[in-house]
Amino acid sequence: MTTPTYELNDGRTIPAIGFGTYPLLGSEGVEAVVSAIEVGYGLIDTAVNYGNEASVGEAIRRCGVPREELFVTSKLPGRHHGYADAIASTEESLERLGLDYLDLHLIHWPNPSVDRYVEAWRALVEARERGLVRSIGVSNFTRAHLDRIIADTGVVPAVNQIELHPAFPQPEMRAAHAELGVLTEAWSPLGKRAAPYGEPVVVAAAERLGVTPAQVILRWHVEIGSLPIPKSATASRQVENLDVFGFSLTPDEVAAISAMERPDGRLFGGDPDVHEEM
Repeated sequence: MTTPTYELNDGRTIPAIGFGTYPLLGSEGVEAVVSAIEVGYGLIDTAVNYGNEASVGEAIRRCGVPREELFVTSKLPGRHHGYADAIASTEESLERLGLDYLDLHLIHWPNPSVDRYVEAWRALVEARERGLVRSIGVSNFTRAHLDRIIADTGVVPAVNQIELHPAFPQPEMRAAHAELGVLTEAWSPLGKRAAPYGEPVVVAAAERLGVTPAQVILRWHVEIGSLPIPKSATASRQVENLDVFGFSLTPDEVAAISAMERPDGRLFGGDPDVHEEM
């Protein structure tokens, strides 16, 4: 399968769907990532706090796919938001992964009470200038967080990876990203335990198209311009999740899935203004 790409605001391209690796660990994690790459995923998403960068790196070495054909993302943890710490953390991620560069490095959470995310962003700008990373972005940032780092550095993140699924479609953040030129990337794109596989519109679309409910939801992401990063350790499910570019939803189906938004739609209350991870 050939995966379409998006052009980032720095001129680089990124696959339009990726493979999430949390919480894949150890030998099982290596096998799952190797399988994902073999079935066609080019974008692999990890993080320091996932504790699996070494496993992801081992999978990259084993898979036989040339490094330049893969797009590898990692994320900077909150405890490394200091400028020097952020540079060192980036270098340590590369060492664990066994790579010369990251395709994309994100600040994992803004942690506003600590208030060092601007410093961390300056460090990522430096890491990009030094060639440690090719593109830089953020994760779980609000519009206010984005505005602040852009005002400080003049550098707009290429990506903001946020919680986004039918129960929490984040229309305001998607509009902010469109205005700023930031690509929306979605973690937990299927909604985990809240996945609406049995919702009538999802079931009807799946039956109409001859696909699974999960494929309908992932196609909804594509239709709204969101880059989903689903995770599965099962090869058959990995193939299904990747195979969402040969069909389309109707505008009414897209609108109906977007209308599933709930006031309590967040999976665990991860409001970036208050939730913090170090």
